[in-house]
This record gives sequence, structure tokens and C-alpha cells, in this order.
Amino acid sequence: MLNGERKIARPLRWAMVGGGRTANVGYKHRQGAMRDNTAFQLVAGAFDIDAARGKDFGTNLGVDPDRCYPDYQTMFREEAKRPDGIEVVTVATPNSTHYEITKAALNAGLHVICEKPLFFEVAQGEEIKALAEARNKIVGVTYGFSGSQLMLQMREMVANGDLGEIRMVELQYTHGFNATDVGDKISEGQKWRVDPKIAGPSFVLGDLSTHTFYMSELICPQLKVRQVLCDRQSFIPSRAPLEDNAYVLIRYENGAVGRLWASSVNAGCMNGHRIRIIGSKASIEFSDHQPNELLYEVQGQPIQKMIRAMPYLYDACNADERLGALHAEGLIESWANIYLKFAIAIDAKNRGDEATLKNLVYPDIDAGIEGIRWVQNCVKSANAGGVWVDFN
Repeated sequence: MLNGERKIARPLRWAMVGGGRTANVGYKHRQGAMRDNTAFQLVAGAFDIDAARGKDFGTNLGVDPDRCYPDYQTMFREEAKRPDGIEVVTVATPNSTHYEITKAALNAGLHVICEKPLFFEVAQGEEIKALAEARNKIVGVTYGFSGSQLMLQMREMVANGDLGEIRMVELQYTHGFNATDVGDKISEGQKWRVDPKIAGPSFVLGDLSTHTFYMSELICPQLKVRQVLCDRQSFIPSRAPLEDNAYVLIRYENGAVGRLWASSVNAGCMNGHRIRIIGSKASIEFSDHQPNELLYEVQGQPIQKMIRAMPYLYDACNADERLGALHAEGLIESWANIYLKFAIAIDAKNRGDEATLKNLVYPDIDAGIEGIRWVQNCVKSANAGGVWVDFN
């Protein structure tokens, strides 16, 4: 159980690039990072492309006005001069900027936590991985609900053989909030998501499905994708060539199969984030609409509903619970778990503790690269007319 006690010697001096007043995700990052106030301390930021607005916002967060910078280049340069300068930075900016900011941060001697999708090309991911290794730094990726402890319960159940041989993987991340084009016109956060120059080669594949794909890899690390077939649509024509709906079929190397549906035009759906793993003996299912519950269905037996934080769960799962089974946890606790593991990974990297890093389950640079690979191959398949492509 986590109760806020420190896991590292002192809080890491932390900054943000982006995540300002008009951002969709900045508050989630701050809540995750500072849920345990022993892990991160927000001391600086380049919060907004509008420097005055960013400074006003940062000051209202309690950041020293002199450490609210107009841009990330100035922040990295000025913070490097300080004896108490930043040690880690979160990149919470539009997709097209992730690569250049991450590279600049690593070259400035900083650890990096980056939004997804990490970059546009696998080659960029491999380059950044090599740079991070050369600089002895951590690069983490914020796949939000992957910090739910029930992900670790599912992982342990698969590893323990509770489901038998894994045969099928069902993945869904859908909502209906972009069923019209209104948000494309008035929301700063939505405008760039449907602009291929900024968002990259995809919309919902990069914005939504990368979350669920990583969670499937976390739960079933033994499954390796062999091929994918993707069909994608732009039901709002102005979004083309970017998709607002996509279906993906998956073939795994061991003969298992999978299916993913990502959509932001699932009209009326508030939150359709669901993962189902089907084995030869049983199935498990998680929905972040009911994040404290896990369905366990054994063939020939009544359906079981497993509740977060109960003693019948595996120790690896309960090690990350925070509030006890009496009280509900959700997205912010999941983000907090991810950020706490980022802090533990950074601390371990600084100390040369490779054993801790080896055994720590969190979305690292390799998870980010696999997300890029996923999007690249899905787009490649869809652009070729919806054909099977090798996952490479």
C-alpha cells in the first residue's frame, strides 16, 4: 500500500514545458506528479507559447515568477546556471514538438517525461534512446491509466497461468466528444490534434489507441505483434487525412489474435476504454469506467467481480493501492502511480541501481518506441487500402 511516504531521498526539482492554462492534460500531470509530495517539486516552467499568459499561470501555481520562462530553450539555459536548477522536465506540448524538446532536454542533462505519442518515426525513438543511454538519463511516457494497480493484477494473472494460454486480446478506447466538428474550431487543444502538420500521421490512433496498446503490452509482455491490418475513417471530412475512427486487427507471433477499436465519434459514449484478455481457461476484463473492478470469468463458473485493494489480489497489485477497498480510486491515482515510478526510475538511474530499473514496471522509452511503431504500421496498412503489414 502507498501512503505518501518518500520512496526517494528528496523530491526531484521538476519543470514543465506546456501544460498551461488552456492545455487539456497539464493538470493531470501536476496532480500525478505531486500526489505524493515526496517525489516531485514544481519549481519552473515554460507553460505556454504566450509568454505573458504562461508567466501569469505559473505564478498562480506558486512558481517563482523569475522561473516562469518564455520558452524551453531559455528555461534549460537559465536553469543550468542555478545550483538548485531543474533535474527533470515534463513535455506536455503538441506532438510535433516532442522530439526537439526531448532531445534538447537530454542534451541539457535532464531526465524527460513526455506525452504520447512520443515521436512520429521509430528512427527518432531509437536516436533518443541512444542519447538517453549516453547521457545516463530516463525517458518516460505518460500512458495515463496504465498506472492502475489492476493492470498489475491482470499481468500477474496472465503470468501465473490463471487464464491458460492467451488466445485473444480485445481493446477499445472510444468516446463521442468529437462527433461534430465544433471542437475543431473553438478548442485550442483540439485544433492541433486534427492538423497533420502538428498531430502527425494520425488522430485517434496516436491520441487514444497508443494508451490501450501499451496496456495490452504491460499485461501480456510475452505476446509479440507479428502483423496488423488497419481500416480508418474520417467521418468529419475536414479531418482527412487524419482519422477519427479506426479498426485494427492484430496477429501475434504465438498464434493469438487481437482487435482494437479507437474512435472519438462514438456518439453518446462518455468513456469506452476497455481491455479484455481471453485465454483457454478464463478471461479478464477491465474498463476505466469502473476502474476499481476487474471481471474474472472462468469457463463453467459464475462470473467473479474482483475489487481493487482486496487481500485476494496478487501482492504486486496491492503494492500500488492508496485508499483501501472502501474508497474509490481513479485516473489521478493512476497518474500518481506512474509519476512515482518515474521518480523511482530517475533516482535509481542517478545512483546506478540497475537492479531496481530492471524490475520496475513503468512506461519507459521502449514503450514509447513501440507506440510509434504501432501508429506507423497502422497508418501504413490503412493507407495501402487496409492490408496486412508486418510489424517492424
